[in-house]
Amino acid sequence: MSFFISNAYAQSNPLEALGGGGGFLGQYGFLILMFVAMYFLMIRPQQKRAKEQKAMMEALTKGAEVVTAGGVLGKITKISDAYVTLEISSGAELVVQKNSITMVLPNGTLKSL
Repeated sequence: MSFFISNAYAQSNPLEALGGGGGFLGQYGFLILMFVAMYFLMIRPQQKRAKEQKAMMEALTKGAEVVTAGGVLGKITKISDAYVTLEISSGAELVVQKNSITMVLPNGTLKSL
C-alpha cells in the first residue's frame, strides 16, 4: 500500500531551503526601511512646516496684513506674547490668538478688496 506514497518531512526554516538563513537584515530590513520612509515622508516635512510657522510668528509686526485660520483678513494694530489685535474694518478690532494667524499678506492687499 505505501508503494506510491512517499514520506513527508517537516521543513524547519523555509529560508534555509532557499539558500540562506536570512540574518539580521533579512529579518528586520523591512522594518528599518519603513521607518526611514516614514521619517522622510511624514516627520521631516512636518518639522519643516513647524519651523516656518514659528519664524512667521516671530516676524509679525504692527501694520502687517494677515489672514487667520478662520479666514478673517485684517491689519495688525497690537501684538502681545499670545494675542494679536486686528483691525478688520475701519475702527472695528478683533483680538485673536497669535498662533491662529496662518499667512502674512503683501502690504496693500486689503485696500484692493
